[in-house]
Amino acid sequence: MSAMTPTFVLIHGSNANSFSWAPLQRELALLGHRSLAVDLPGHGFAAGIPAAYQTQDAAELAVAPSHLDGVGLQANVDHLIAILERARENGPVIAVAHSRGGVTLTAVANRRPDLFDRLVYASAWCCVEHTPLEYVARPENAGSVLDQVFGVAAANPARLGAVRMNWRTADPALLNALKESMLADGTDDEFRVFLSTLTPDESLDAGGPEDRANADTWGRIPRSYVRLTKDTSIPIELQDLFIKEADALTPGNPFDVHTLESSHVGILVHPERFAAVLAGLA
Repeated sequence: MSAMTPTFVLIHGSNANSFSWAPLQRELALLGHRSLAVDLPGHGFAAGIPAAYQTQDAAELAVAPSHLDGVGLQANVDHLIAILERARENGPVIAVAHSRGGVTLTAVANRRPDLFDRLVYASAWCCVEHTPLEYVARPENAGSVLDQVFGVAAANPARLGAVRMNWRTADPALLNALKESMLADGTDDEFRVFLSTLTPDESLDAGGPEDRANADTWGRIPRSYVRLTKDTSIPIELQDLFIKEADALTPGNPFDVHTLESSHVGILVHPERFAAVLAGLA
């Protein structure tokens, strides 16, 4: 394998981890590409799962300490920079972010554009004119069904210092809403398996105005957006707004856009078409 072969560095979304990228990594390897799946701080085996999550003791789950208490976006940035510096020693780097992973990707690209050869946002947050909270309130987000899954919250975030979700809920209506939001195009079995890969806690810090795309640094890097037309977590209208605003910010370096018919996590569960798109970028 040539030293100039790019490394795909894969950045997960909320409550996720490196494990969810395994099917995509398999496909990329079979196409001759190397990849590295990141676990952001407080994720993967470092996530910490309270005993109360296993036993489903709701009262204890609401107060059990979180490994993500006080862990913010800056920790993600430092962690990812250290990984990218090492990956860069072996050749070009194509960084791929899914969902909330886009917030970390943008923040790192703002600070260290030298570490990337291409940025890929796969139905990922790409904040240009607004913060994530402001985008959620925009009309382009009206198609999101995430407002129907608030019942999965298992603790007061202010008290916990983190967001805690109970993915092991037995509420059938809530489970139906979760499937609709994540994997409406998958089977019930696939959905339950995916749900079991998620961990309960996520950082409270989704970035502020200073973490939006910077034209002078982030804006210099070639970038691609993979639109997911059946996404009901980040609706296609919101994905298109990210693309439109980014292209207006750096008209000389617009997004290279690809479109897949998929739900939010369908590209992770059935990654063949996504892998083909990425292989084409290499």
